[in-house]
Amino acid sequence: MTTLDALQTTLAGEHAALWTYGVLGGRTSQSATPDLFDALTAAHRRHRSRRDQLRSLVEDAGGEPVAAAATYELDGPLLRSTAVQAAALAIEVAGVETLIALVAQSSGAVREWALTEATWSGTWQLELGGAPQTWPGAPELD
Repeated sequence: MTTLDALQTTLAGEHAALWTYGVLGGRTSQSATPDLFDALTAAHRRHRSRRDQLRSLVEDAGGEPVAAAATYELDGPLLRSTAVQAAALAIEVAGVETLIALVAQSSGAVREWALTEATWSGTWQLELGGAPQTWPGAPELD
C-alpha cells in the first residue's frame, strides 16, 4: 500500500464517520443528554476538519480525493443514548486503526499529522465511555 492509498482509505473512513456522526447527532437530545450531545458535536467538528485536511493531503500526493458514498450502514437501531454512545465509540476505534495504518505508510508531516489524529481519537474513546488501552489502534499488541 502506498501513502496515497493509505490517505484515500483514511479519507473514505472519515466520510463514513461524518455521515454516522450526523445520524447520531439526530438521535440524541441536547436537553435530555447534554454531555453526549456535546461529545458528538465536538467529534463531528474534529472529523470534519480531519476530512478536509485529508482531501488536501490526497491532492498534495497527486490524487483525486475519494468521494463520499450516498449512505452508509448502521449497526441496528439507535434508539437509546447507550446505543448512540456505543456507535460513536466504534467510530473512534475504527478511526484509530485506520490512522495507525496511515502512520505506518507515511513519513514526515503526513505521519506526524496522522499520529496526532490517532492520539486524539484514542483519547476521545475515553470521553465516549471506552476503556483505556495500552495500544489503541493496534489490538494485536495487547
